[in-house]
Amino acid sequence: MYKKKIPVSLDCGLHLFMEVVNGKWKINLIWCIYSGIKRPGELQRKLPKASRRVLDTQLKQLTDHGIISKVTYNELPLKVEYELTPLGETLIPAISHAAQWGEEHRTALEKVIRSQE
Repeated sequence: MYKKKIPVSLDCGLHLFMEVVNGKWKINLIWCIYSGIKRPGELQRKLPKASRRVLDTQLKQLTDHGIISKVTYNELPLKVEYELTPLGETLIPAISHAAQWGEEHRTALEKVIRSQE
């Protein structure tokens, strides 16, 4: 099992938040599941630039942190769905607020980001 070289700092709420959502696709995964996309294949189609391996890893991390739960149905073919836990639901206002901030500052941010390409 992978062990982090630098210990996680848990002395600040922001560090705890970043530990949970840090990952290129985690916030997108949380938002997709909140929006009703629950199956792994649907998530892959919604986020085509992400590899299946990375999505699986980040879904497992979100499950381990208690943000989402994995429901496996006992049928063939195997059916798996993800859903937000009550703890995961509490992240939605923060994600929504961050998205709103991005929209409000879109013009300035797009100029800066395009100039860095």
